Amino acid sequence: MKCPHCLESFFQKWDSLLPLDIEDRESHWQLRYCICPSCEKAIIQLGKRYLTSRSYGDWVLVLPKSISRSPLPREVPEQFANDYKEACLVLADSPKASAALSRRCLQNLLTEKAKTTKRDLADQIQEVIDSQKLPSYLSDALDAVRTIGNFAAHLIKSKSTGEIVEVEPGEAEWTLDTLEGLFDFYFVQPEIVAEKRRKLNKKLNDAGKPPLK
Repeated sequence: MKCPHCLESFFQKWDSLLPLDIEDRESHWQLRYCICPSCEKAIIQLGKRYLTSRSYGDWVLVLPKSISRSPLPREVPEQFANDYKEACLVLADSPKASAALSRRCLQNLLTEKAKTTKRDLADQIQEVIDSQKLPSYLSDALDAVRTIGNFAAHLIKSKSTGEIVEVEPGEAEWTLDTLEGLFDFYFVQPEIVAEKRRKLNKKLNDAGKPPLK
């Protein structure tokens, strides 16, 4: 697993907090924990098992409250950064809400930066892929957003991206990863090239030569 504190990967070994087992009228609740060997911080999850079942369902992250992700570069505009940060914040509690925020952010990004003309997110993704303006790895990641999300079966994801709907395992995380790649392509790399150009033009100017056009 990937540590939600430091993002380092490790093989987890869960221990149960047995004194904290709780049973109510219909469910049995249990806490489990493990310690990340890299940052040495505790990771705690809460699990629920119906009394009629033998196994626990989904485990919810209790500590830390949300999964850490790399800080966004300063070049990413606030209008996109806000939805992204909120999607990260709610990921542990509600992957469905996180995916909805990420899809909305993705749709706004494709509209503003890729200048897509389609209205539905699925069509926008195809439009960007067909334009061949993205590196192949980003085109593949975008296509996977649509495939993993199964937009064909869940049209609401394509037409009303802000709706809270069921998500496939890993869908919310993949969409966030794809957004990070697109942020780098649309905002970070152009600024790096522009800064290099400014420095080169300064050297040319100091040498009495014309700047790059």
